[in-house]
Amino acid sequence: MVIKCFADSFLILFFIAMHCPPLTITFLGTGTSSGVPMIACPCEVCHSTNPKDKRLRSSILVQSPTTTLVVDTTPDFRYQMLRSNITKLDAVIFTHPHKDHIAGLDDIRGYNFFSHKDMDVYANEITQQALRNEFHYIFSDQKYPGIPAVNLHSISGGPFMVGDIPVQPIQVWHLKMPVLGFRFGNFTYITDANKIDAEEIEKITGTEILILNALRHKPHISHFTLSEAIALADELNIPLAYFTHISHQLGLHEKINNTLPANRQLAYDLQQIIL
Repeated sequence: MVIKCFADSFLILFFIAMHCPPLTITFLGTGTSSGVPMIACPCEVCHSTNPKDKRLRSSILVQSPTTTLVVDTTPDFRYQMLRSNITKLDAVIFTHPHKDHIAGLDDIRGYNFFSHKDMDVYANEITQQALRNEFHYIFSDQKYPGIPAVNLHSISGGPFMVGDIPVQPIQVWHLKMPVLGFRFGNFTYITDANKIDAEEIEKITGTEILILNALRHKPHISHFTLSEAIALADELNIPLAYFTHISHQLGLHEKINNTLPANRQLAYDLQQIIL
């Protein structure tokens, strides 16, 4: 049975890798929940003039020739979409229900208005419940004119399609909270994690580019440190890894990057990866 499950998993990931269209990944934000600079902080990172030290809350944009999706709608979602001039959005995929990952959902209204369509939203059960609580008016039986319109889809452990983009969920742990990472072809995005179970590690195997959270140097109760993130990428033999969900406590972007191997680097806002 274990052999069959492993074989099924391998075949699914092979299918996803082989049938994934060309993708462009854009880092809409690479900061932790407070962003960088952090309000009222006097540190050198928060007062840096380097644009790479300016970090909105963590989110990525995934674009194929026909489909555009975003992973998480942060408190900065409106500005992120305007800054990147994203005039078409087909879907939102959520990692987990924390405020810095869901707070911007209300601003999908513009896409509703100009596309004349409800937004497809994908989330696990705990995130769906948080969305219903936080944005109760979206799900009310009596809807006020102009509120966001969504089609809510449940994410299980299996792969699904968003337009022409195959998506493989990967469950990780944010202390005791289940958080979803996502694999798109040979690209995997994981944020807000400090533990990944063995069976979920199998879903990452073969990834060519891994994005992983790396909050700071000092140990944290629910996030990987930079050294832990590097060690995991090395353990999995990932050819290229970028680190996100970064705190001002990690240090200056250029200073930290100069200490890292060329294939292990800090991500920065508006960075793009072409697959």
